[in-house]
Amino acid sequence: MSPDEFRTLMSGFPTGVSVVTATDPEGAPRGMTCSSVCSVSLDPPVLLVCLRYESPTLDAVLRSGAFAVNLLHAGARESAELFASGNPHRFKLVPWECDKEAAGPHLVADAHTVTDCEVVLTQRMGDHVTVYGEARRVIRRAEPWPLLYGLRQFHAWPPRPED
Repeated sequence: MSPDEFRTLMSGFPTGVSVVTATDPEGAPRGMTCSSVCSVSLDPPVLLVCLRYESPTLDAVLRSGAFAVNLLHAGARESAELFASGNPHRFKLVPWECDKEAAGPHLVADAHTVTDCEVVLTQRMGDHVTVYGEARRVIRRAEPWPLLYGLRQFHAWPPRPED
């Protein structure tokens, strides 16, 4: 199966959109759009993210041993595209903060919820690495009205029907 055929297969499985962030050892923020996020365990609270093997974000995650998962809200399409683009100046184009307890930069205007995670396990498969992270802190910034990705397009969660 070619990569394009596999992308077509997976495009029919809509998913939420996040930006995974970390800080490299020199203190530079790193981040990439990620739709491969999955809960693994409630006790302990563990999730997984799949990151491209040669990405600077993965390098920062592995070297710092921590990462943040920014769950994007429906109005954050531009940031999802920015962090998928490889633009080296992406953190100059969006508001973010990284307090002393943060595992990576928090996208304060674009994420409805952020969780800070500690790396507990990694596994390489082909051109990606699955990173398992134990959630240490969750910050809810807004009502979760998530951004979705499917059929190679971004969409907002459908509006709630009137009661």
